[in-house]
Amino acid sequence: MANMNEKKGMLIDVQPLKTKKEVNNLIEALGMSKQNGKRDQLLFKLGVSTGLRCGDIVALKVEQVKGKSSFKIREGKTRKERTVYLNSLMADIADYIETLPTDIIYLFPSRKGDCHITTTQAYRIIAKAGDMVGNNSIGTHTMSKTFGYTYYQATKDVATLMEIFNHSSQKITLRYIGITEESIENSLKSISFF
Repeated sequence: MANMNEKKGMLIDVQPLKTKKEVNNLIEALGMSKQNGKRDQLLFKLGVSTGLRCGDIVALKVEQVKGKSSFKIREGKTRKERTVYLNSLMADIADYIETLPTDIIYLFPSRKGDCHITTTQAYRIIAKAGDMVGNNSIGTHTMSKTFGYTYYQATKDVATLMEIFNHSSQKITLRYIGITEESIENSLKSISFF
């Protein structure tokens, strides 16, 4: 179930970012765009901190998130309704919204302003930042995989994560977030039972 993206004609196995340093380096690289740095950073921060799929993120409307600590969304792929919590991003969202024209509907508007950026545009933005930090396994799934990996490392609650991602088994969820048999074996080797 590896998520593959095509980059320069090659398939890449998209992976989560596993350390805060990796996450922050990518956020910094995303901010280097003079014209769209704040937009690109917020796009990535939303993905990493909510686990939403890229298609759901790019389609967010300003009114859904402005001044809110949470909102409900019907996810595009699963059609399931979910509550998304924004507490840690409220200030970033407010700062970013202030930079937008007042008549903009979408949080991540296209150049024309009447629609949102596409998932392909989001992929290009994120992959370019990945190239800038020397990581060529970055794609749009990196956001949700990083969310999942971080959540799992903090809680070890694969059942809730499986529910969030709407996966059919815990094995699929663990594989999706980059927890392999080898990493399970290594974590078990590091535990002293006696």
